[in-house]
Amino acid sequence: MTNALGLMDIAVVVAFVTLAAGQLLSMVRLVLGPTPGDRILALDTMVINALGLVVVLGIHQGVQIYFEVSLLIAMLGFVSTVALARFILRGDIIE
Repeated sequence: MTNALGLMDIAVVVAFVTLAAGQLLSMVRLVLGPTPGDRILALDTMVINALGLVVVLGIHQGVQIYFEVSLLIAMLGFVSTVALARFILRGDIIE
């Protein structure tokens, strides 16, 4: 019978593999995306996947600094997505 620590290790490995696969698929969409909107959404998805990888790494190593780093990644990802979307729609970021 497996103990709880073994199940946690399996869950972390599955999370790493799933997030890495999502990251790779987002990279494919970034390269092949037919419209700029698809590319912006792929970049946003890549930020979310990177955020998930950092959080899972923090859980795996048991270090709390990774959770603060994930907040910074989330804020930068949101701001960059809004800036790219405004640039595509209006042609400039700051009016």
